[in-house]
Amino acid sequence: MLSDIEIAESAKLQDIRDIAKKAGIAESYLEPYGKYKAKLCLPKDGERNAKLILVTAINPTSSGEGKTTVSIGLADGLQKIGKRACLALREPSLGPVFGIKGGAAGGGYAQVVPMAEINLHFTGDLHAITAANNLLCALMDNHIFRGNALGIDVNNIYFHRCMDMNERQLINVMTGGKGRGVEREDHFDITAASEVMAVLCLATDIDDLKRRLGNIIVGLNMDGDYVRAKDIPGAVGSMAVLLKEAMKPNLVQTLEGTPAIIHGGPFANIAHGCNSVQATYAAMKIADYAVTEAGFGADLGAEKFLDTKCRAAGIEPNCVVIVATVKALKLHGGAAKETLSEENLTALAAGMPNLLKHIENIKNVYKKPVVVAMNRFATDTQAETDYVIETVRAAGSVAVFTDVFLKGGEGGKALAEEVVKACEIPSTMEYAYDLNDGICKKINDVVQKIYGGEGADFSEEALAKIADIEAKGEGNLPIIIAKTQYSLSDNAELLGRPTGFRIFVKDVVLKGGAGFIVAIAGKIMLMPGLGVHPAAEKIDLLSDGTIVGLS
Repeated sequence: MLSDIEIAESAKLQDIRDIAKKAGIAESYLEPYGKYKAKLCLPKDGERNAKLILVTAINPTSSGEGKTTVSIGLADGLQKIGKRACLALREPSLGPVFGIKGGAAGGGYAQVVPMAEINLHFTGDLHAITAANNLLCALMDNHIFRGNALGIDVNNIYFHRCMDMNERQLINVMTGGKGRGVEREDHFDITAASEVMAVLCLATDIDDLKRRLGNIIVGLNMDGDYVRAKDIPGAVGSMAVLLKEAMKPNLVQTLEGTPAIIHGGPFANIAHGCNSVQATYAAMKIADYAVTEAGFGADLGAEKFLDTKCRAAGIEPNCVVIVATVKALKLHGGAAKETLSEENLTALAAGMPNLLKHIENIKNVYKKPVVVAMNRFATDTQAETDYVIETVRAAGSVAVFTDVFLKGGEGGKALAEEVVKACEIPSTMEYAYDLNDGICKKINDVVQKIYGGEGADFSEEALAKIADIEAKGEGNLPIIIAKTQYSLSDNAELLGRPTGFRIFVKDVVLKGGAGFIVAIAGKIMLMPGLGVHPAAEKIDLLSDGTIVGLS
């Protein structure tokens, strides 16, 4: 079979104006970036009538689940059965593209295109976010250097520079000194983990963007009070100018010509892991079925989509799709990676509780219909397939085996049919916690209801920060728990459906601009490093302009 990049490069793409016309978008609302991608400038008002479908997954494994691929194949499958569908996905980060994970444009015959451009510079959104982030840092440090009228405590600066690359050398740096500014310790975050990324993705319009930018907490002053971006002269307006074009969602297409809106890219283990509110709004305006996804497993991305993004945007899904594979479930059940192609009903049965927990969470906590999408592998046996289907049916849901990687939309038709049925089931969403509860209570609610643990323990530093946040009247915000994606717990080694565990919250950070509180549990890297053999080693540009090795 051809590689992903070979399939993408050999595809015959439609002019983006034709894609827009198919979606009912007037050309006056389109700002083309070349022939195959464009910015959308849809009016702020207008009905959002589409059925919203959230695609999530079990806890990810090294065997891969293919959540983005299934999302794309589902949208194409909906088109195949005569439904007007639109995708809303996150933008890839250059860190994973050149690191270990690869791009985020799908795979096989379920891809968004132009694949190489989407995975690389695209329309420059991540560069604009990086620039706006670093402008705030420059203005803050210049303010300190020019006399520090705000009394910023250089030992309590919370806001950091960023870049869209895995670069461990920048995890801890010394800045300034010797006439070049105030010497202080600092570090870089990867752009996808920056608060400016979260702000852009949660902002509902330009005014909301500026409000959120202004509320970013850059640090403390000498009295222990918050210093915000709006306190630094010129910061909010100049940052907003840099983000003006980046605020507009990007329109592209799938290999089968289904409209796809790709915009924003916060990580899900350290941020809220969803594409922008603007992108979701746009997809819900121009289609009858809007397919979106949330990063990593349902305990991270879906929880944050439902408890944070839905509250901010005033939306809720009509149906949730949980992606899994037989191989991944066997890995959760204790099978060795090298044996995953062999039939192993014992390991499959031991791993199924991970999937069942996610189904229970969506059905019983959030009260939403669930469809399970099993990404089919050639090595799946009939006995394994039958076991999954029957076990999921007993849990009150339906499992559909899909072939979107090999067959595109044709392989997603059966899934699309079940999703359409699920979207017709009346539902009203509930949340995992009450915003008005205390921070510790909200964290414990997520641990107990979503992770299945006994509760959370807190470091003295975390408890002190929680007390300070609540004393300053900022405690009634959503909670973002930053933890490993590989387990329902905060221990990456605890696969399947662990019980009896507690998570340890070592730090708490108020993100005033994003409008959420981050509870850090476990070892979370805000600036990843490259592996022994990063993907960059395989990527090259041939003399005829062909890109090879991109995935």
